[in-house]
Amino acid sequence: MLTAKHKLEFKSGKRTAKTIVEAGTQPEQPTPGRLPRITKMMALAIRLDHLIKSGQVTDQAELARVGHVSRARLTQIMDLNLLAPDIQAEVLQLPPPLCGRELRERDLRKVAAVSDWGRQREMWGKQN
Repeated sequence: MLTAKHKLEFKSGKRTAKTIVEAGTQPEQPTPGRLPRITKMMALAIRLDHLIKSGQVTDQAELARVGHVSRARLTQIMDLNLLAPDIQAEVLQLPPPLCGRELRERDLRKVAAVSDWGRQREMWGKQN
């Protein structure tokens, strides 16, 4: 009978799949946190706007049909493009949420509804 002595580590992967790794063979990598939902929505709004401007999609109505969402919901998403560019950049760079309340899209819609970028910046500063 043969016996081997190795120190093994059990790690959980995606969807609780377990993997066995020999200790010390893989460097420990920090697990990145999830992106805030509002960051994903901002990126989506920018991408959808690019699709319309490049001519790949004719209009928002077509995007709504293809994306299986209502026109009203698509308008809410696209309205994020009305934010001042520096606010958009900050939203895209938001850190992963720790425990606690993260910025909601509903709150940001109020800021985007104001057409003056200076006023938007004031409102944004009060939320952060």
